Amino acid sequence: MSTPHNDTTDTQAMAHDERAELLGLLESLTPEQWNAPTLCDRWRVREVIAHVFSYDELNAIGLIDRLLRSRLSPDRANAIGVAAYADRDPDQLLALARDCLRPRGLTAKFGGRIALTDGMIHHQDIRRALGRPRAIPAPRLTVALDFATTARPLRAAQRIRGLTLTATDLDWATGDGPEITGPAESLLMAIAGRRDITPELAGPGVATLAERIGG
Repeated sequence: MSTPHNDTTDTQAMAHDERAELLGLLESLTPEQWNAPTLCDRWRVREVIAHVFSYDELNAIGLIDRLLRSRLSPDRANAIGVAAYADRDPDQLLALARDCLRPRGLTAKFGGRIALTDGMIHHQDIRRALGRPRAIPAPRLTVALDFATTARPLRAAQRIRGLTLTATDLDWATGDGPEITGPAESLLMAIAGRRDITPELAGPGVATLAERIGG
């Protein structure tokens, strides 16, 4: 596995390192764990990995084709990508991950922030479901939180409208209104719409966020 970079200011390097750590986790999984559920609705580990890396293999024409077939729906576009990799076994998905450690194509946009943020959320989807926690470097979490609050496909802006979010384990806050406090990783997963995360948070804004996430 590739050695992580030391440059904490290069967001492309951050995305590479996040993917390298995800690869390390994947290399440790059993066949049963590859088929285990995740926090991402209806997706097992194998589908999550297909999603994370499927866009890297698309050139501009391939991306346009997928978006047109999805009628510009991010959810449908993601489903098309997952379906395209449905016949790949874990070894083939591992090979895909190794080939895409450095983001390219769509995921490399915004200085790699798409790859970093999407990859981090889905990395945690897997780790939380498997009971395999980790410590995420603060600079990566800060960049991912900043990007997640404005990335339209995540719809986080709708969930946190009129609320203040404050991390308790790093120097990060955003918003205006009733406050929500908690660990940065918990904030990231909650604003990404993951259910059952809000009990890890505190403050007068938690009930509103939980209602917007829904059941």
